[in-house]
Amino acid sequence: MSTTVSNSKNTANTENTATPAVARVRTIDDWRPEDVRFWEEAGARIARRNLVFSVISEHIGFSIWSLWSVLVLFLGPEYHVDPAGKFLLTALPTALGSVLRLPYTFAVAKFGGRNWTVFSALLLLVPTILAGIVLEPGVSYGTLLAVACVAGVGGGNFASSMANINAFYPQRLKGWALGINAGGGNLGVPVVQLAGLLILATAGAAQPRLLPLVYIPLIVLAALCAAWKMDNLTAMRNDKRAMREVSRDPHTWVMSLLYIGTFGSFIGFSFAFGQVLQVQFQEQFDTPVKAAYLTFLGPLLGSLIRPVGGLLADRFGGAKVTLWNFAAMAAGAAVVLVASVQDSLGLFVAGFVALFVFSGVGNGSTYKMIPAIFRARARIAVASGADPETAERDSRRRASALIGIAGAVGAFGGVLVNVAFRQSFLTTQNGNAAYLCFLVGYGLCLVLTWAVYLRTSPARLSDV
Repeated sequence: MSTTVSNSKNTANTENTATPAVARVRTIDDWRPEDVRFWEEAGARIARRNLVFSVISEHIGFSIWSLWSVLVLFLGPEYHVDPAGKFLLTALPTALGSVLRLPYTFAVAKFGGRNWTVFSALLLLVPTILAGIVLEPGVSYGTLLAVACVAGVGGGNFASSMANINAFYPQRLKGWALGINAGGGNLGVPVVQLAGLLILATAGAAQPRLLPLVYIPLIVLAALCAAWKMDNLTAMRNDKRAMREVSRDPHTWVMSLLYIGTFGSFIGFSFAFGQVLQVQFQEQFDTPVKAAYLTFLGPLLGSLIRPVGGLLADRFGGAKVTLWNFAAMAAGAAVVLVASVQDSLGLFVAGFVALFVFSGVGNGSTYKMIPAIFRARARIAVASGADPETAERDSRRRASALIGIAGAVGAFGGVLVNVAFRQSFLTTQNGNAAYLCFLVGYGLCLVLTWAVYLRTSPARLSDV
């Protein structure tokens, strides 16, 4: 067994050693996580290090992506932006973030995980600095829309980070690793909301610039850490066709629809929850700081629970966990709808918190399903005479590509959530129509999960 690590000055070959873990500028040419001996001697340590610094960068990316879910709470009457206009300000960065997830996934294969993490982290400085410059009374709504849209670059970080970490871990640990990576990144949403609450409670609503300015040194630090500690995998850089291959696979679009139901809900609700509280319960939330006290709670719990979804999927199977999770999300949406009709704030918040929690569980379980699909395909190929090593390599690269596509389509679900809220409040002055749409959507996802992955059928893939 050998590992090969290249840097800008030299190439080192080592026998039975963890030398790769101490290189400073890295490209790893030989990566075999399914080899137990390799994993125990060198692989696990390297993968953990990359996971830690991937989480840091992705966490800040999520904070910048969701920055405007907090900044809209600062936009008082002097900014002349109505509730419908605020929903649009949060929908635009969601939309751009979903579009960027596809090229960000490609970028990992082309430039390397470490290299792209550094660049994408530094790119976060653009929307952060712009927000710090323009946020003052008198700024035009068009300028606010443009600057909010640019914050979407933070949404692309998730896809590249997940595709990169997926390549580092063996199949048996993917649910846990992807859950930790995604959950740590998702925590960027409640953290930026807590930071906004702190500024609202201390400096007041007249100081929105403080929030983006706080993140500038953190962005620089994340980029430096990634440059110092992360690695590129040659196997990923050599793969150019995986995205095209999986785009023709029906499972790609099934998983993308399921991810709309889980992650689309999480990010859409994260962006909109504070505004929904202010619009639907105006008497109870007559100041931004009151809404901010509750805004962070759902995203926090949804982020923390995501690794649990991955662990449950590792143990019981991703499809089974996803099925029952959509049933729970449908129940949560029904509770929110009833609470809205009855004008019950306590029941409304409880229902929404449940939606956040189960969207987090579903995020972890659906992402576990993706590599499991291609792992099952690889077993079938090997049984038919294919080379095991080639089948495993194809499985890994296609799973990484599908993670990028599902991440992009799923993030677009956040746009649909904000548009649904905007239209519902514009036409009926409440969110009931939106809540009913969410309930129906979760029911459809439940049926789709059962029909494709759990129903007894000759074409069914086992162990997904």
